Amino acid sequence: MEKYIKFFIKTLKNFIHPYEAKPLLEFKKNITKNIPLSFKYKNSKNQIFYIIRRTPGAGLFSNFIFVLNHLKIADTCGFFPIVDMENFPTIYNEQNYVKSSKNAWDYYFKSKKKYDLKKIYKSGNFILTSNKFFKSFSHVINNQKFRVLFKKYFDIKNEYFNFTKSYVKKNFLKEKVLAIHLRGTSYKTSANHPFPLTVNQALNLISDLIKKHNYTKLFLCTEDLFYFDLIKKKFGKKVIFLKDSYKSYYDDAFEIYPRKLHRFKLGKDILLEAMLISKCDGFVYTTTNVSEFVKFLDKKKKLNYYSIENGLNSSNAYIAKWLWFYKDLSPNFLGGFNKKTSVKND
Repeated sequence: MEKYIKFFIKTLKNFIHPYEAKPLLEFKKNITKNIPLSFKYKNSKNQIFYIIRRTPGAGLFSNFIFVLNHLKIADTCGFFPIVDMENFPTIYNEQNYVKSSKNAWDYYFKSKKKYDLKKIYKSGNFILTSNKFFKSFSHVINNQKFRVLFKKYFDIKNEYFNFTKSYVKKNFLKEKVLAIHLRGTSYKTSANHPFPLTVNQALNLISDLIKKHNYTKLFLCTEDLFYFDLIKKKFGKKVIFLKDSYKSYYDDAFEIYPRKLHRFKLGKDILLEAMLISKCDGFVYTTTNVSEFVKFLDKKKKLNYYSIENGLNSSNAYIAKWLWFYKDLSPNFLGGFNKKTSVKND
């Protein structure tokens, strides 16, 4: 009961003073000081570099989708794309070097071509993108054009592929694995976002899918310890998960710094979880940028997808702060959630 009281108090504080994740570093303003209209050329005959910035950005895969949309522009125009998340830091940037880089993009992805960012800024042969996610940009990246574009210029770093391969060999072989991605914490209060499941809905849905499809293992991915504790308690040894992945009862992942290189590891956690989800047999999810990235990886469409349909939160930010909790506590005839939720096979 104590943890629920603490959770309520923290939610109330966030309602009064909403917390937004912020970078640990400030962007280097002198980079853009002498650049009119976000572009500058010295010699149009030379290679034009297309520098993609997003600060402070958002979740790892929101940033990834943003970059993909700009890759499309750069490639169409014949510019060479570069992602600068060093001079324009994101919420994942660390104060010190990670993997010999201060560029948060380089923590997780590698460029197919070497370049010197300082020399490029000095050369003047570059375009600097807007920081805005335009309405024309697509959130849907599950198509071959985006896959080809990404592969042309970047790749996921080998160490993450190696970890995924090793984990699958150890935990997934000879099993029928259902991946479960449950967003909780901040998602319960996010305006105009899909409602996450209640704990009881989650337990009922997982039980139904195991019974119907004979899943032998559950690969559980959630940042919310309310879900994690009760699912692990009910399904016991069926549940596998990344032990080092950060989990909490509160929406505090970017408020505190509980481990060395915590910001970097938050991105690493979700990247590895998404890569492992793409190697499972089934996938239960609320539509998020994580599920979009999993579909991006699953180019042969091997997964059975179970998209949770639990309704949409209010577009009013103040109402959205409380609506999920009201629906969780209220009976169905007063607008509360159903005991069971439906899923759509995508």
